[in-house]
Amino acid sequence: MIMSYHPSLLPLAAICVSLLATVPILLSDRRPNLRESWTLLAAIGKFCLVAVMLPSVLAGEGFVLTLAEVVPGVPIQLRVDAMGMFFALVASFLWIFTSIYSIGYMRSLEEHDQTRYFASFAVAIGATIGVAFSANLLTLYLFYELLSLSTYPLVTHKQNDEARASGRKYLSFILGTSIGLVLPAMLITYMVAGTLDFMPGGILAGQASSATLSLLLVLFLFGFAKAALMPMHGWLPAAMVAPTPVSSFLHGVAVVKVGVFSILRVIFGIFGTDLLGELDLGLTITVVASLTILVASLIALTQDNLKRRLAYSTIGQLSYMVLGAGMLSAAGMTGGLLHIAMHAFGKITLFFCAGAIYVASHKKYISEMDGLGRRMPLTYGAFLLGSLSIIGMPPLGGFISKWNLLLGAIEGQQLLLVAVLVGSSLLNAAYFFPIVYRGFFIRPAGEPDNPGIQEAPLCCLIPLLTTAVLSLGLFFFPDVLLQLVRQALAL
Repeated sequence: MIMSYHPSLLPLAAICVSLLATVPILLSDRRPNLRESWTLLAAIGKFCLVAVMLPSVLAGEGFVLTLAEVVPGVPIQLRVDAMGMFFALVASFLWIFTSIYSIGYMRSLEEHDQTRYFASFAVAIGATIGVAFSANLLTLYLFYELLSLSTYPLVTHKQNDEARASGRKYLSFILGTSIGLVLPAMLITYMVAGTLDFMPGGILAGQASSATLSLLLVLFLFGFAKAALMPMHGWLPAAMVAPTPVSSFLHGVAVVKVGVFSILRVIFGIFGTDLLGELDLGLTITVVASLTILVASLIALTQDNLKRRLAYSTIGQLSYMVLGAGMLSAAGMTGGLLHIAMHAFGKITLFFCAGAIYVASHKKYISEMDGLGRRMPLTYGAFLLGSLSIIGMPPLGGFISKWNLLLGAIEGQQLLLVAVLVGSSLLNAAYFFPIVYRGFFIRPAGEPDNPGIQEAPLCCLIPLLTTAVLSLGLFFFPDVLLQLVRQALAL
């Protein structure tokens, strides 16, 4: 479907609603109820502004807005197409639950500097939607950097030595690679193509030598380090020092998905699948992604800290998305792009559960969690559903994306990729199921026969139960997301 675009302020409004909310959030520092009301209003308002554009996009009518032209032929421009709508819809919807969960978590633990926390969150989700609605590489790059800077206070929230060290590592990886790799790649792209616009089929065909194009691909793959392709993954486990809602935001809603989304934009809108196929560059993508999937899954098996195990799981799952794009087949690309949403719902559930466990029991090591499932059955039930979705088992949403990835590998007769997908899913099961087993079936010494239920507060419990049920619902009702994916890939 060829989309037509109409000038509109809606994309800008969707971005700015949370950015503008930072002002009343900061002014409400001494009135927590009012401050958090502004947070929830901004979250709901952002989702409504994104959702109101959905019917038009599904009908093939997008939106565009040019803000300024700082480089000849490369404006700072917003454009709402199917791929951007897909990402913005998922991110803005899940931010509502992240906001509710944050209120319960931060209040229960009586965290300090909550006003700064909620203000930084608001800027970060605004930058995320900006990335989704970017019409070209320059605009995407600006919002990408804004996201990096706005999430730094979230990563360093605890303000202790460990948090500061993790923050330095976070910025050195994220900013260092974007400035050192993506910026030069953008300049080269502009020099050879004369534009940075995301176009169906790409803009680089016939514009440069195969060696130059190979170099550009490598620069983009590793320059967008938020995607955590190895060896550019070290920032992600280090960032687990942040409060759990931040980890949920990093892994489920925004930061890592922005990295993957940026790479997919480059693959589909700058290079184009035909060019990648001609130069056999899809192989480069699949090799890097496959290695990351397997190594990250093996490391996850060794982690006793629950959030670190989830972090290494995320590293592997992100590479499924990149792997699908590298297959250059319809099913593979569909699975890779769709996995952004399916993983988002499953992984945010798992991080919500990890935070609820910490709020209720102050435990963060898996070896200390024997019998917790008997005291927190709702939380552990949700954890099981989230795990099944990440593993790719029916009837959870993750099955649909992983099934398409498997079909893509089979259609391309890429038996090694079939082995990677099957083997990594088995590894997923190996590092998730013991957590559930310990919780429900191993009784710690001294526990009574009927331990009392000690779930986390409702503001923590309701979001994790909702996202768990939605992970289940996406198996039965994936139609809107599938339609957006197929439009984005012109299938």
